[in-house]
Amino acid sequence: MCGIIGVSNHKDAAQITYLGLYALQHRGEEAAGIVSFDGQESHLIKNQGLVAEAFNERDIEELKGPTAIGHCRYSTTGSSNYKNIQPFLVIHKGKPIAVAHNGNLTNTEELYARLEEEGSVFQTTMDSELIVHLLVKTSRADLKKGLIDVLTQLKGAFSLVLMIGDYIVGVRDPQGFRPLCLGKLDKSYVLASESCALDLIRAEFVREIEPGEIIIIQGQKMESVYLPSSQKDKRAHCVFENIYFARPDSDIFEDNVYRVRERLGAQLAKEHPVEADFVMAIPDSGNYAALGFAKELGLPFEVGIIRNHYIGRTFIQPTQFLRDFRVKVKLNPIRSVLKDKKLVVIDDSIVRGTTSRSRVEDLRRAGAKEIHMRISCPPIKSPCFYGIDFPNKNELIAANHSVKEIADFMKVDSLKYLSLDGMLSVMKQPNNFCHACYSGQYPAPIPRLQSKYLLEGARPGNKS
Repeated sequence: MCGIIGVSNHKDAAQITYLGLYALQHRGEEAAGIVSFDGQESHLIKNQGLVAEAFNERDIEELKGPTAIGHCRYSTTGSSNYKNIQPFLVIHKGKPIAVAHNGNLTNTEELYARLEEEGSVFQTTMDSELIVHLLVKTSRADLKKGLIDVLTQLKGAFSLVLMIGDYIVGVRDPQGFRPLCLGKLDKSYVLASESCALDLIRAEFVREIEPGEIIIIQGQKMESVYLPSSQKDKRAHCVFENIYFARPDSDIFEDNVYRVRERLGAQLAKEHPVEADFVMAIPDSGNYAALGFAKELGLPFEVGIIRNHYIGRTFIQPTQFLRDFRVKVKLNPIRSVLKDKKLVVIDDSIVRGTTSRSRVEDLRRAGAKEIHMRISCPPIKSPCFYGIDFPNKNELIAANHSVKEIADFMKVDSLKYLSLDGMLSVMKQPNNFCHACYSGQYPAPIPRLQSKYLLEGARPGNKS
């Protein structure tokens, strides 16, 4: 999962891209990069860390030109290191070609082997680099035909923002796994993963890019074309975007994330009511489901835990060590609120179970009398191959344990999950969502080598 943004035809393109990445920080906290083009030269700055750490004022001043794209990374293919930071940029025949990619390709190994046999030399261990190699190899002189030629070779999840010379291109795969939207800022166009980025830069939300659509922007001109399979492919919007990843102030998949989470909480209350003194959330992503749960049952809603906002999201940290550390310092229970109380604790999901157990232990130490955990999605039992780091079943607690065993491990008085049917019932157009991580029903072919590091180690010289 990553955040991507592109700006065309604006004198402050790099500054706007930076602000947009700031709004999309929740989508990736490992690294960030921006590339701009001034009509003659491209300018690239990228660094590990948060957006505010990756750039300084001088960096932004050096990113000259009216065209820019940016990326903030949460690694799902390739290690978390400098060479894998996006945007990925090459100069081909004097023209910059750069890619910012959100999602995962599922035919990475096949494309890599073919391109390597044809003479391509790879600089990273990301699937995203494959797209650039395909672009420079296409024999099509016409940009539209060349893009279609390249993009029809890709399988899996890909929302893209490309910079090809002074063109900005936005793409969604035909199944629409990841979000991407279009905005207008005065006479400039903006592409972004989520509408919250448009809000920050005060751009007008125009619409979502449709699955299978290619938006080609040059200056004030915009053209739209579609991949040949875009009408026949079944939609597969990632439901976990609505449950956890997207910001609640964003509109994605023709709905508002806040309202979806609130409806999830209400449905959870209908399925698994409980008597308690009050409802509380594991902040922040559990807040809105907790509000819906409390409203549905007429229970008080209380803030029982305070979040340290200087600590990032724990789930998207690349190692278990960092996740465990951040859990300890991220949330702090309020003893005077919790002491001797029967709690309904709402969380958006349980992935590995270690962070949830730690939070329950903190609530017990703060004096909670009973803890009834309610989860606003079904048990996560299967890996994701479309851009979320659910790498294998060994790390998914629900894939290997019953709900009762998970409850015992977490030491809660009761544990209940929202049903799959209940989750889908609150979505607009429920048949248009991918729920493979819950159901094991994959809407697109999955890779033969099911590893985040499939381009590392196995090939000499590629190990990071």
